[in-house]
Amino acid sequence: MKRNILLNPGPATTTDTVKMAQVVPDICPREKEFASMMKQMRKDLVRIVHGNPEQYTAVLFCGSGTLNLDVCINSLLPADKKILVVNNGAYSARAVEICEYYGLPHINLKFPVDELPKIPEIEKVLQENPEIAMVYTTHNETGTGILNPVREIGALAHRYGAIFVVDTTSTFAMRPIDIEADNIDFCMASAQKGLMSMTGLSWVVGKTQVIQESATYPKRSYYCNLYLQYDFFEKTGEMHFTPPVQTVYATRQAIEEYFAEGEMEKWARHTAVFEAIHKGLSKLGFRDMIKREWQAGLVVAVKYPADVNWDFEKVHDYCYARGFTIYPGKIADQNTFRLCALGAITPKDIEDFFVVLEEALITFGVQIPVCYEE
Repeated sequence: MKRNILLNPGPATTTDTVKMAQVVPDICPREKEFASMMKQMRKDLVRIVHGNPEQYTAVLFCGSGTLNLDVCINSLLPADKKILVVNNGAYSARAVEICEYYGLPHINLKFPVDELPKIPEIEKVLQENPEIAMVYTTHNETGTGILNPVREIGALAHRYGAIFVVDTTSTFAMRPIDIEADNIDFCMASAQKGLMSMTGLSWVVGKTQVIQESATYPKRSYYCNLYLQYDFFEKTGEMHFTPPVQTVYATRQAIEEYFAEGEMEKWARHTAVFEAIHKGLSKLGFRDMIKREWQAGLVVAVKYPADVNWDFEKVHDYCYARGFTIYPGKIADQNTFRLCALGAITPKDIEDFFVVLEEALITFGVQIPVCYEE
């Protein structure tokens, strides 16, 4: 099977064993065998973030990572309460958009996309707005690669009586997470990211007691209601609606491979890939968007060089034709592209990529090392 190296922020490069796990005999997802498999998966997803199974549970949904944002935001806000979104990037901004679409009371606390949120400013907002019941942010803003200080933000949320919801879509099963030590009440991910499975399956890991309490909260969605899906799992062992059967099988295989590789060993591999990306960029003269010490270790946002011959689409197509996928940036006022250390890839794959990238620059007449305006 042809192997492509995906350097985009998901879906990620998968192993052949995960791909082939989808090739199974047809089965009705209402069979006990299938329900038993999902029950174990729910336990394993809690285990990945070191959650206490007596306090935390996992709830599976059909959909991409954005579905989880929708689920948590619309399901976990009590009546007459407010959400504080700590927003320094495109994915926290997406949470703001969800609040706007549902008409939910919220505060959009914006920080520059290339800076860390300021803890004193967050505390000031919490002090001045006692009606805040949920604090929401993104762990790794994949638009830039910045790592937000979730443990500190979570401690503040709890000090002022709010739950803390974190979008961990691009860190779950990659960067080690301890859900309790990190002061996280709810986190989330989708199968095609850190677990290196297929698109179509997502989950929320969170506090069981809060989910149960949310049964009395205003109902803002039917399909995306967290309590409704949780309750159906607890009563039947099944998803409320038809699951993506083949993706579930692939994800079961991916979970087995995650534990076989080991949490710290897997993170060490991603880190080695990340270092290889920086080494290759440095050799060619490219510059980062985010300070190195603020990066999450998974995404590098790279500034376009100041060269009239630079054309991202041409470079992308050259690399793509040779089995490497690079990804455009997601910063409104700056031209960037992204290289990511996700998926079943190694430093050798990155070395091979930079051979191709250098060839592309030469082919299109881009100066090496690349130049920037001072």
